[in-house]
Amino acid sequence: MTQIISIANQKGGVGKTTTAVNLSAALAKLGKKVLLVDCDSQANATTGLGIDKPSLAASLYQGLIGEAGIEDIILPTMQPKLMLVPANVDLIGFEVEMMSAPRREARLKELLEKAPDFDFIIIDCPPALSLLTLNAFAACDSVLIPLQSEFFALEGLGQLLDTIKRVKHSFNPGLTIKGILLTMFDKRTNLSQNVVDDARQYFNDLVFKTKIPRNVKLAEAPSYGLPVMMYDKQSQGSKSYVAFARELLRR
Repeated sequence: MTQIISIANQKGGVGKTTTAVNLSAALAKLGKKVLLVDCDSQANATTGLGIDKPSLAASLYQGLIGEAGIEDIILPTMQPKLMLVPANVDLIGFEVEMMSAPRREARLKELLEKAPDFDFIIIDCPPALSLLTLNAFAACDSVLIPLQSEFFALEGLGQLLDTIKRVKHSFNPGLTIKGILLTMFDKRTNLSQNVVDDARQYFNDLVFKTKIPRNVKLAEAPSYGLPVMMYDKQSQGSKSYVAFARELLRR
């Protein structure tokens, strides 16, 4: 049975797309069939997997507005077992065009219901609580929240949790929180450890044991259009995401 996970945090720069790309690649490396859905008009996940956005004949936008079927917009990637539904700047139009459309919050759910069999569908959400994020939450089984190990990390998290609760009540009764992943962790600083301690105090077992470190290779890999385990599999970033994928599978 396919497990659909949205990766979301309304704050930008928390490692959301990095997590979407590298968790997807790590799960594929561990033998799972994975579909990554780029649900962000910035389309950084698309670029991070080496897809040339201007050359796309169709993207998630065409799927959401009904101009293309899911089979028309799924692309292979360089990572075996990992497929991608790409995005580009056209996705900005979805918010405007669908604002008064019936069942506008269910467009992504209806699109993914026609997808081929995958073990996991990972949705990279935009860094805002928008109609696209609402579509992702309505379509998924659970939400994974990357939390950067920095000052103000917990600020705004309550708003995200409130949105998840509202979606659960209104559109998706089965929606759960998959967990909280600490990103950009720097073991040399007290601040990072303080954020870890605070997160575990507030959220207990929701916080994954694996922490994603600050890592140069993680930052470099997207510019080469590769997940970090294909760019440098010996890097700490690569090893951390494989460890996280294993922990996710156990959970």
